[in-house]
Amino acid sequence: MSTVEEIRTAIKRLPRKDLVRFRKWFAEYDAGVWDRQLEQDVTSGRLDSVAREALRDHRAGRTKAL
Repeated sequence: MSTVEEIRTAIKRLPRKDLVRFRKWFAEYDAGVWDRQLEQDVTSGRLDSVAREALRDHRAGRTKAL
């Protein structure tokens, strides 16, 4: 059995209280992973072209207020 399958099985067996705690922990963990990746992408310039395109669209009036 693979590690992912073992984790899935273990999660399915968690009592509700522990599942709630796991969800909270995992949401925080996953958000941190996302934040670090976004920071790396910004720092490395990987998003520069996307940002330039968005600014061009905004200046050209192709955007709307949220």
